[in-house]
This record gives sequence, C-alpha cells and structure tokens, in this order.
Amino acid sequence: QGALVESGGGLVQAGGSLRLSCVASGSIIGPNTMGWYRQAPGKQRELVASHDSGGNTRYADSVKGRFTISRGNAKNTVYLQMNSLKPEDTAVYYCNLVTVSVPTATYWGQGTQVTVSS
Repeated sequence: QGALVESGGGLVQAGGSLRLSCVASGSIIGPNTMGWYRQAPGKQRELVASHDSGGNTRYADSVKGRFTISRGNAKNTVYLQMNSLKPEDTAVYYCNLVTVSVPTATYWGQGTQVTVSS
C-alpha cells in the first residue's frame, strides 16, 4: 500500500454525484496541503481542488460550485464531494499531499477512475 490510498471512484450518469476519499499514511506528519488532481486521456494532469491545514481551499474554475473539498477529523484525510457531474469530468483522479516543512515532500495516490456517462 502506498502513502496515499484513494477510494470512491466509479461510473455515474451526468448530473449524478460521487464522493472521493483519501487517507494518508500515519508516517506523514506535520502541516500539509492535500488536494485532488485529475488527468483525462490525452490531457495534462490538472489541479481540481486543494485544502491546506489552515482551512484555505482552492478550486479549478471548471468545478467551482459543483465540487467541495473537505478535510476529515482523522489526521490527513481529504474528501472530494462531486455534484452535478458532467461527461467532461471523466478522468483518473489522484490524491496529492505536499508537506509544509522544509524540505517539502510530495506524495501521490494510485488514482481512481471517475467516468460520467451522458
């Protein structure tokens, strides 16, 4: 098992909802930013949403108002609630964690497929 473990992907019809979850290994300590990226076939990986340990969030313009990122009560967990899904949201979604302390370290999950049918 890797440092980050994702779950919650799947197949959904347009307009539907999915919730992604990511849990980081207990060996990762200190303040950090957790987020979600996605990569569609033939496209570059892009930031979907991020949430730092201070509570600040950031979203891609394409998902604002539809997706919500949140941190769990358990240490180093992050969720992505995806509503009003569109076919263009179809991609592999990757969980990401970047530590704040220098030197910074970056971790990636294995990816989870989200497919939205029209």
